[in-house]
Amino acid sequence: MAKPFVKWAGGKTRLLSQIRSKYPDGLGCEIDKYAEPFVGGGAVLFDVLNNYPIKHVYISDINRELICTYKIIKDNCSQLIDALRIYEGEYLPKCENERKEVYYKKRDRFNVLKSDYVDSVELASLFIFLNRTCFNGLYRVNAKGGYNVPQGKYENPLICDESNLLAVSKVLQGVSIVCGDYKLSQDFIDNKTFVYFDPPYRPLSETSSFTAYTRDGFCDQAQIELAGFIDEMSGRGACILASNSDPKNINDNDEFFDTLYSRHNIARIMAGRAINSVANGRGKINELLISSTGG
Repeated sequence: MAKPFVKWAGGKTRLLSQIRSKYPDGLGCEIDKYAEPFVGGGAVLFDVLNNYPIKHVYISDINRELICTYKIIKDNCSQLIDALRIYEGEYLPKCENERKEVYYKKRDRFNVLKSDYVDSVELASLFIFLNRTCFNGLYRVNAKGGYNVPQGKYENPLICDESNLLAVSKVLQGVSIVCGDYKLSQDFIDNKTFVYFDPPYRPLSETSSFTAYTRDGFCDQAQIELAGFIDEMSGRGACILASNSDPKNINDNDEFFDTLYSRHNIARIMAGRAINSVANGRGKINELLISSTGG
């Protein structure tokens, strides 16, 4: 069973049972297409691919290095595994100071390749290596677009998960993988499509934003534009499911998403995340699941 091959901020693995309960009836039958325009780590993607006979699948993301890695896993998985095995040998046997030196050399090399805008096995293998050995699996860039996450302190990180990479490669065969804005998915989406949108969340506080995922943030205006796109796709008859933060965790009077998605069904689910600004301390918080059955 394929599962996410990277750790990802906001990943949905722990919420899958709640998200799965919102899948549309007929998925894998009359609804035989699936689209995920903010694929990220792909927890929902792999759940759908593992469990439903979907005929046509479209995934995309604006993170070019992430999409490069999906493509390399799909088309050159054996070479990727070989490269990761080499990185394991260069990193795991070393002492702490030597590991630190290896990590930052790999990060520098990744940024050189990243600036070349050329997809390669080396770029994808460095992407996975850094994800597995960096602090908290974050992907963050500076103002110039350079990856700048520091080294994590993991005793025995799993750098090459060969069996899962092979499983991911298998389920990705036939999947259309696109680097670009979510709006590019409109040519794929129709009334036989289930679409899951997992955009950058609206920050609950000034310190909880992951907008440094790219040099361009995802502000309230971007959330409004996305809601308009979701309305348009729902109007085509597509089955829609979207995730986002719940502003009411911080401010009971914040109706931003309730107003924005008033035409759709809004469910609040308990998420296994914690934020400092919750009134009673670092407690679990709600997230939103916005769904529409189309038409």
